[in-house]
Amino acid sequence: MGAAESWDTAARRSEYDVTNRVRTTDSYAVRQEVCRVLLNLYPDASSAPVSRAFSDCVLLYRGEGPGYRACDTAYHNLQHVLDVALATARLMDGYERAAGRWQPLGARLFTFGIVVALFHDIGYLRHRNDVRHSNGAEYTLRHVSRGARFLERYMRDIGLPDLAHAAGRIIHFTGYEIPVADIEVPSPVFRLIGNMLGTADILAQMADRCYLEKCRDRLFPEFVAGGLARSGLGATPAPGVLFISAEDLLRKTPAFYGTALDRLNAQLGAACHYFEAGFAGQNPYLDVAGKNIRYAEKVAMKGDLALLRRVPPPSGVGGALAEPPRRMAAQDPGIEQGRALNSVA
Repeated sequence: MGAAESWDTAARRSEYDVTNRVRTTDSYAVRQEVCRVLLNLYPDASSAPVSRAFSDCVLLYRGEGPGYRACDTAYHNLQHVLDVALATARLMDGYERAAGRWQPLGARLFTFGIVVALFHDIGYLRHRNDVRHSNGAEYTLRHVSRGARFLERYMRDIGLPDLAHAAGRIIHFTGYEIPVADIEVPSPVFRLIGNMLGTADILAQMADRCYLEKCRDRLFPEFVAGGLARSGLGATPAPGVLFISAEDLLRKTPAFYGTALDRLNAQLGAACHYFEAGFAGQNPYLDVAGKNIRYAEKVAMKGDLALLRRVPPPSGVGGALAEPPRRMAAQDPGIEQGRALNSVA
């Protein structure tokens, strides 16, 4: 990928990635691209664990795996996790190809990174027996810890038991429950993978063609459910409430981007620059995110949310399975054992 026009936001389709080549609402298309990257880097590797993780992820998000309801968070949905998995693969690819890298990852850790990326938001899913919550967004403040418990079990199920503990730590690079510097990892290479995962989570969503529309129509309601925002006029916002309206969220988005850039560069090791190895020295994720933020500044200046006219893909969990449908085994962690996750959530 070379020319900048390949990620021209005017020509880009809303259900596609920054290159306008990979349909991020289609798990099969994303799986194919991730496996292509994997096998280009490691020709003798098996793509079976990655393919299985894609299939399991889709089944869970559709509510077709025993134990969990379908994803009902419109912003943190299947398209988002597929987009993050794709971005994580590209960062790991860029790292492996970078001159002077200090330690190769290899196929096993590449697979590990993709699995954690696919399930980094699994903590938003509600167990079928959950009668305390009406929407997964109510888990916003602790969804990462819920996901960590799931991943520790899931890694054992797919034959990577020695990476189970690391998975439960690495997922925290996508959240704010633990400061990045305080996340304990087994060795420096896992901090590197965590930095790339956290980077992918930030930039995949901020480089989404419909990022601003999704913030207005999908993220704000999730924040209301999660206690980070309130809708409607009334008394002084409670402690912890950051936004009082969708307009307020959009007004504060440029400032958030500044904070995000600091997190990317100062806390996540500037891993965002690993994108550049695969894009002829350019960085489409940063470029498109920057365009989105400049448009957010324009919207805020004019005070007119009607300027946000792009139409995101449906928020449901459609999309082709990465493999022919299969029934998730009873021993699949977080499925039959999902009661444990729910009971401690």
